[in-house]
Amino acid sequence: MNIAELTSFLPVSSPFVRFAERYVDEAFGVAAGYNFFIFEASLVPFEMTAVSLIIEFWTDKIPVWGTVLIMLFIFSVLNFTPVSWYGEAEFWLAFGKLLLIVGLILFTFITMLGGNPENDRYGFRYWREPGSFREYYKTGSLGRFLGFLSCLIQASFAIAGPDYVAMTAGEAENPRVVMPRAFKAVFVRLTAFFCLGALCVGIAVPSNDEELTKAFKTGSTNAAASPYVVAMNRLKIPVLPHIVNGLILTSAISAGNSYVYCSSRTIYGLALQGHAPKILSRCSRQGVPYVAVALVMVISMIAFLQVSSGTAQVLKWIVNLVTASQLINFSVISFTMIRFHRACEVQGFDRKTLPFRSWWQPRLSYFAFVCTLTMAFVGGYPVFLPGSWSIPTFFFSYTMIAVFPIIYFGFKFWKKTKIYKPEEVDLITGVEELDEYERQYVPRPPKNKADEIWNKMF
Repeated sequence: MNIAELTSFLPVSSPFVRFAERYVDEAFGVAAGYNFFIFEASLVPFEMTAVSLIIEFWTDKIPVWGTVLIMLFIFSVLNFTPVSWYGEAEFWLAFGKLLLIVGLILFTFITMLGGNPENDRYGFRYWREPGSFREYYKTGSLGRFLGFLSCLIQASFAIAGPDYVAMTAGEAENPRVVMPRAFKAVFVRLTAFFCLGALCVGIAVPSNDEELTKAFKTGSTNAAASPYVVAMNRLKIPVLPHIVNGLILTSAISAGNSYVYCSSRTIYGLALQGHAPKILSRCSRQGVPYVAVALVMVISMIAFLQVSSGTAQVLKWIVNLVTASQLINFSVISFTMIRFHRACEVQGFDRKTLPFRSWWQPRLSYFAFVCTLTMAFVGGYPVFLPGSWSIPTFFFSYTMIAVFPIIYFGFKFWKKTKIYKPEEVDLITGVEELDEYERQYVPRPPKNKADEIWNKMF
């Protein structure tokens, strides 16, 4: 909701980075930009590692390094070429994600009512035995709370969407109309799919399933890595596990492709503003920031770590790094919204005139800021449990919590920046041009009825 209000008011590229710089402090925006770059760039090797895991469901004949090289080639082809190639590939790959989530929800609904080869009408059986809350490390209420907290940390890694929508604001047509609609749609879809997805996993497979628990304890990279595949195996459903893993594969490729694009454009934007080496702003004749893309490809070679450390371990490390970075990104957005709201009050700017106005401000922003910042520190708590200490896990869990203030204070002292007072915050620059654009804008009518329906859906 916060990024939706800010971006709808002033649609620009990399909005949460630019707004942090504009409404808080230039150094704050630079730190936010590098945090987001590291976050996005780290997800590229994550998806490469995930692809290795998925392929091993079918065969272990392909070496891990071979899979990584293939993914490097695919992402390079799609991102070193004109952006139209990226857009076209992403559009069609995204269909796989939609088919996957809708298909798995339907699978759960049908099979829980007895539509399976075993004719087992299992319903909500696994909520009673072994139960909907699993104990973790401790027993009793504390153990169930630690189990819930562990799941919440994993959810913090998985939840994303509005920040990616915001990245397109500077290039959107009629953004003050389109962006609020897009944010509302993403909010509804995320809420529905994430909640329904979590619900379906709890319904379809018990938490103490032998195949599932063995996979997580041993770091096995086979079908048991997916609870849905475990559920299909339990019900003796053939073929479907292969289809599900095929769709998961296309989803991983699509996600990795998006992360290469977002991370390269983020560091490219920082270079244009003079906050990163100038060489990263170089572009090809087609407008592709090829040096920035090359940098992301180099970073993605972290995926080769799985050759020696194992796929499951590398996935765990990257998840820890990305979770902390994403939570910091959300806290940056929340704090920026707090400063924007305060500036509006002091300067007498009426938020009721905004194209989109989020609810319960500034209380919602304060709540989000405290929660996300707290979760960033809590995310690596398992490493402090007796017998669980691991230097790599600690390093990946808390690196970004240290890096963000280092970048912030380092840039602040170097450039002598200051935190803007509410009355000093710029709420004007760029707004008049957007107002004029809105007055002059003439919407293009759909070509036909099918085109109208297509535009509403996508």
